[in-house]
Amino acid sequence: TNYESVCERYGGCVYDSFVLFSNLCKYLCFMFIQPKPQNAITIAVSSCALLEREQDIYEQQGMEDYLKYQIQPELEPFAPGPTFPFIKVNLTVNSRLRELYPDSEELFDVVLMTSNHAHVGLRLINSINHYLKSKDSTSATVFSPRKITEVPETQLRVAFDGDDVLFSDESERLYKTHGLDKFLEHEKAHENKPLDHGPLKGFLEALGKLQQKFYPKGQRLDCPIRTYLVTACSAASSGTRALKTLRSWGLETDEALFLAGAPKGPMLEKIRPHIVFGDQMFHVEGAAELGTVAAHVLYGVAQKVNTALSIRGATSDPFK
Repeated sequence: TNYESVCERYGGCVYDSFVLFSNLCKYLCFMFIQPKPQNAITIAVSSCALLEREQDIYEQQGMEDYLKYQIQPELEPFAPGPTFPFIKVNLTVNSRLRELYPDSEELFDVVLMTSNHAHVGLRLINSINHYLKSKDSTSATVFSPRKITEVPETQLRVAFDGDDVLFSDESERLYKTHGLDKFLEHEKAHENKPLDHGPLKGFLEALGKLQQKFYPKGQRLDCPIRTYLVTACSAASSGTRALKTLRSWGLETDEALFLAGAPKGPMLEKIRPHIVFGDQMFHVEGAAELGTVAAHVLYGVAQKVNTALSIRGATSDPFK
């Protein structure tokens, strides 16, 4: 089995707690039986991204010594990993939602996925209980950036690229095929025609639905979710069509930043998002080097594989 088949298997149901998969134990599952609401936002995260698991011991001394090491301090929690702030702030948003809507079914649901041995799984469970003390769940596979930017603990911040992420690759394809002049001419002529949706339009839509639950309570300025459109395109060439496309979908981002070819890293340092989604490795690597957890969306004309996702950083992991 693999992550794709697991996600497909559980895609229709969201479960309390989290899921642990083990290579050596035929992918053991630890979960509560009662399913969570179908309209929860399920986020899956790998254990190597959520928690620092002392992988150097495995790499230098082998499996047996690694397992012995994990058993001895199993009550001692792992240190937080690169995506820990992202997951923790999701649970903070859940708490805010529960305060306003005690019976709300629209929440983040976190699923922890790992291919570790069950011995390591026990320490993971203890770590989750120590840090999060929550039955909410999440899902994603992540590598660490070289350094971690300090991010807000009470407001979830998510940044999206435009083409190939929120939007289709229509404009990107035209630019690569016919050059800048034709691209500018086309965008001007079609500025009132919405772009087709990209792979993460649905995620922005789901975040928007949660945001809308705070606005009627007078909490727009104090909303615990904030979204950003951060694109290397210029406002003059693509801004009008991008913003009109979002409006036609009934969506919005809290900020729209058109950088006109400037590097995204310095801007992301100012924004301090928990995660940024992009289609170009140049920008993904630049963000990771400056401390932002950056997800590479493998979609569109620039990619060999469509609708896949990896999260870029400095380390690899034999267990994920």
